[in-house]
Amino acid sequence: MAKYKNYDYSQSLLIPVSLEDQLMPGTLEFAIHTLVETRMDMSVFDENYKNDDTGRSAYDPKVLLKVVLLGYSRGLISSRKIEQACCENVTFMAMSCNQRPDHSTIASFVSSMKDEILALFTDVLLVCEEEKLLGGTFFALDGCKLSSNASKRWSGKISDIKKKKEKIEQKVKGLLEEQIEVDRNDSDDLSELSNREKQIEKLQKQADRIEKWLKENNAKIGTTGKELQSNVTDNESAKMMTSHGTIQGYNGQTLVDKKHQVIIHSEAFGRGQDHDHVAPMLEGAKENLQKIGKAADYFKGKILTADSNYHSHSNLKKCQQEELDAYIPDIYFRKRDSRFATQTRGQVKKEKKFVLEDFIYNEAKNHYICPNGKILRLNIKRHIQDRNIYRRYMADAEDCKRCSLKSRCFYRKNTKRRSLDVPIGTEETNLSKAMLEKVDSEKGRKIYPQRIAIVEPIYANIRTHKRLDRFTLRGKIKVNIQWMLYCMVHNIEKIMNYGMA
Repeated sequence: MAKYKNYDYSQSLLIPVSLEDQLMPGTLEFAIHTLVETRMDMSVFDENYKNDDTGRSAYDPKVLLKVVLLGYSRGLISSRKIEQACCENVTFMAMSCNQRPDHSTIASFVSSMKDEILALFTDVLLVCEEEKLLGGTFFALDGCKLSSNASKRWSGKISDIKKKKEKIEQKVKGLLEEQIEVDRNDSDDLSELSNREKQIEKLQKQADRIEKWLKENNAKIGTTGKELQSNVTDNESAKMMTSHGTIQGYNGQTLVDKKHQVIIHSEAFGRGQDHDHVAPMLEGAKENLQKIGKAADYFKGKILTADSNYHSHSNLKKCQQEELDAYIPDIYFRKRDSRFATQTRGQVKKEKKFVLEDFIYNEAKNHYICPNGKILRLNIKRHIQDRNIYRRYMADAEDCKRCSLKSRCFYRKNTKRRSLDVPIGTEETNLSKAMLEKVDSEKGRKIYPQRIAIVEPIYANIRTHKRLDRFTLRGKIKVNIQWMLYCMVHNIEKIMNYGMA
């Protein structure tokens, strides 16, 4: 007969565990613990607590900050996941000193850091400076678009949102009429009745929500004076085009020092256009650097690189004012580079989209003919985007609606008709011409490509290793807090790897 060792799940064990021993030197959790305890000024939170004489003791902000940073470093963005880890994971138990803050406490702590987050970020940046991790000679700027805690189906101009409300109310009216008819026929189907009532209640809540939002919000107006799309759920977020399609979200920007890829400033914006963010990012970085003892003219003579999305007259003017040695190419700089003459990277391997060359121009009638034989007529004679001048031709919406080739023509699902922007010239400025010559020079061809190696790995780290694929909070202030916390984790990793000798 087989013989096995006895076991008993009901037995009690006393296992001596030192919490401090779980935070091993050389690990990220040790770096977070040490920085928060010894090198960050956590007194900035003291004003938030008025429980000296009355009320129960609160969780120490040090503990909460540690578990949040550790959670974000482990890919745990949800406050519920962090709460669970504090109950089940030994490292989190050690970091929290075996305290178990619930998810609402954690979420409230993160959301309420509006006045403290910048001070915490600069504390970490100061440590980077003290550990000699900042080179201070070469910087790169880039952005990362991430979805927010809001659906793009609740986006639109004010008129679109009003129409959406009307459609919902119409649907409620139809369901109520159905209900009256059912009552008249004395139907006994209680399950159907219950489902209809729930549906009516749900739709009515949506309509009331939109009505309340319309009373409290006005139309969003862009820099050009045109109305932008609003969002009922998070009106500070925006629709943005990404390589994976259109999202409703925020644009997380970072300005990065070359030496060890330390982020010197980070900010989340509710605007997808990168060219809007050069000035605020430079100003934010200057403020951070002055707080750690750098001069106001710190950027004078320093190299700054950014991709072609940042090329605009206003941005070049800003770089000139700061006396930066900037390298910001225009969108055609690769076409002028013989090294990319035969480039195939980025080409769509599946269904190829129609481009300008696929449309036939009729000079006599001044219109274009699409691959399906339909006409695109002149719509705008002249419009300027950055330095480039275009003439716009538009197809008829009915032609596009019935077209069998529209999958190859439309880049967005909600497109109603095809437009064709035909370049007709360039609006030259002295700044743009100088930048073109600078980027195209032998020196420029060597300096600019370094941008990718400086800034792109940061987004790979945050999005892939830290698994930040979307923001969980709403509103620019809260989203910005979350973005800066992730950037702090990145900088702490740099301190762990290259500092704390």
